[in-house]
Amino acid sequence: MDIALRPVHDSDLPVFFRQFNDPESLRMAAFTPEDPADRDRFDAKWAHIRSSPEIVARTVLADGDVVGSVSVYGEAGEREVTYWIDRAYWGKGIATAALRALLAEVTERPLYARVAADNAGSLRVLRMCGFEVTGKARGYAAGRGAETDELVLSLER
Repeated sequence: MDIALRPVHDSDLPVFFRQFNDPESLRMAAFTPEDPADRDRFDAKWAHIRSSPEIVARTVLADGDVVGSVSVYGEAGEREVTYWIDRAYWGKGIATAALRALLAEVTERPLYARVAADNAGSLRVLRMCGFEVTGKARGYAAGRGAETDELVLSLER
């Protein structure tokens, strides 16, 4: 499978919206918007993401199909990575390949990531890309409607 990143296009947003509203994906991601079905809020968030010079957002393509997104955001010294892959493509190495490609593009370090402690797939992706667990937290996860344990990871080089 050919995995590539490109800038986010307007035509990607309806695909992202559908992907971000998959119930199982929301549960696994855990720390999601309170109402992911609020299209106005979704559009406003992506307008901000796409206009901010501090955010590097890319569409993930698998054999030319839009399968998700990957981004780096935040203040210098505290920047985090985030990614979302369509559930139909989980377990195929796409998230790992996409994150590696983003890390090659965004070379500043350190970078951080957060993952629900029981999200083994996402934790595996982050570890395969060189992130190490550096802390733990607990907070309200809208995707689960409950307090949820979270791991904090960092990539130093």
